[in-house]
Amino acid sequence: MTARFLTLEILILKCRIFDIEFKNPVFLASGTFEYGLIYRNVTNRAGAICTKGITARPRGGNPPPRIFETACGLINSVGLENPGVDVFCKETLPRMQRLKTRIFVNVAGFTIDEFVEIVGKIGPRVDGFELNVSCPNVDMGGVSFGRDPDVCAEVVARVRAVTKLPLIVKLTANFCDPLVVARRCVEAGADGISLINTLHGMAFDLKKREVLIQGGLSGPAIKPFALYCVHRLKDIDVPIIGVGGIMSGADAYEFLLAGASAVEIGSAILRDPFSPLRIIKELKRYTG
Repeated sequence: MTARFLTLEILILKCRIFDIEFKNPVFLASGTFEYGLIYRNVTNRAGAICTKGITARPRGGNPPPRIFETACGLINSVGLENPGVDVFCKETLPRMQRLKTRIFVNVAGFTIDEFVEIVGKIGPRVDGFELNVSCPNVDMGGVSFGRDPDVCAEVVARVRAVTKLPLIVKLTANFCDPLVVARRCVEAGADGISLINTLHGMAFDLKKREVLIQGGLSGPAIKPFALYCVHRLKDIDVPIIGVGGIMSGADAYEFLLAGASAVEIGSAILRDPFSPLRIIKELKRYTG
């Protein structure tokens, strides 16, 4: 069931996507709620959680500053800090499996082989995967996978060969048309698309006259563009998960009207970790 064909199920906020039933269409976005183990009451009431990006090897992340608040959002430069897939599988995943929500692992590879390796090691112990093709491709000199439709499709096809679980591809909208990339991903075997990832952004230290932070812009500033991108993909024949600047139930409902089947909450969580509960409650007013 998709949001553009509203039924009684969505009116009570239950939804079925990828042949999986979710208690509601409000998911926790990758990188904003870690692994859902701290605020379990929030995690357990969300439709799903997308983990922090998991890489093949441990990553310490970027030096500070990692977060910079802008006039209408924030710039983050965390740098995919995570323990690596082996530690994740051994220590973190067993704890996550006790959560009462659906689990999608965000996979962040720097080569196509790394995507395959990570998904293969995690196996069928989760509900699905979200492929973060916004990562820099080492083999392509640091260019994002997601900007090249053919390379992005190869990532999907290679991963599709090692798992039968749902594959969501998280697309960038930086310097590319996400519709072109989405079509190639679906042809290659993607079960869903999530978009948009953060937009490029930077801020300067005025006293030092140098760059203070360079990273991904998120929050309310990107919502109108994110809505446009979701609506542009509305005729893609797979579920779309809308991401970008959702701060309220009204924001979430706009994404459903634009063609999304579900939404992910990101920056709002960094301000208030209980915001997903409020957004779920507010969304019921619009869908009920």
